[in-house]
Amino acid sequence: MIETRTIRLGALDFTVNCSGADLAPTVLLLHGFPETRHMWRHQLETLAAAGYRVVAPDQRGYAAGARPPREQDYATDLIVADALAMMDALGAQRFHLVGHDWGGQIAWLLAAAYPMRVQSLAVLSRPHPTAFARAMREDPAQAERSRHHRAFREPDTIQRLRDAELHPLREVMEQQGVPRADAEIYRRALSAEGALEATINWYRASTLATEIAAITVPTLYVWGTEDATVGRMAAELTAHYVRASYRFIALAGAGHFVVDQFPAQISNLLLAHLHAHS
Repeated sequence: MIETRTIRLGALDFTVNCSGADLAPTVLLLHGFPETRHMWRHQLETLAAAGYRVVAPDQRGYAAGARPPREQDYATDLIVADALAMMDALGAQRFHLVGHDWGGQIAWLLAAAYPMRVQSLAVLSRPHPTAFARAMREDPAQAERSRHHRAFREPDTIQRLRDAELHPLREVMEQQGVPRADAEIYRRALSAEGALEATINWYRASTLATEIAAITVPTLYVWGTEDATVGRMAAELTAHYVRASYRFIALAGAGHFVVDQFPAQISNLLLAHLHAHS
């Protein structure tokens, strides 16, 4: 059974889906852009059935009750602090951490800064930040793949997307393997008042080329061979920045949105990783 609850952190209310027994090992699932907690619907059921307590929040900017107005309110250190505070609120001193896309960026940063809190790490699509920064410098194709980062910083981006009713975002998701019905769910979520502005602020408040420490907790990294935004160089360089048990999976035929595209395969990979490090 999936329970939807609200976790209040300071002045912000986060909508969270939870499944599994309260005393079971905790798995925190962090979504990316432009998805929401909906992306983890299959993993909530599968991981809970395997004996884990699974927690999937709408993060800052995505939860209707957690949309502060200023760009600086979306700095990555604040979003990392949100994740830790949620785990504190649920009594999880240590937890397994899973992130996709921008949620993966937060997962890398959290695991690097607070390894004592993270029992294992799994990141989908988003390479280690230092690997990504190096690929941006050394691989011209990666800079082209990441042109949306620059586009989202342009002042008229939000209005252009609003004028198009966010259909370009839905089309990109569909092109990268997201089923149309789910892509429409995400489009509607970001169409809510203030949602697009808040989520674009993630890009505007974040430093793209972040240099961080090597990871010292057991790590799984999954990359789709057809990912339009992350090239092979960045994906393969990630191995250089993990100083612990590490497994890299290049998922053949997968685009950027691997969870929506191949939910059963992702669940199985996560289960094997969690079982190995629980």
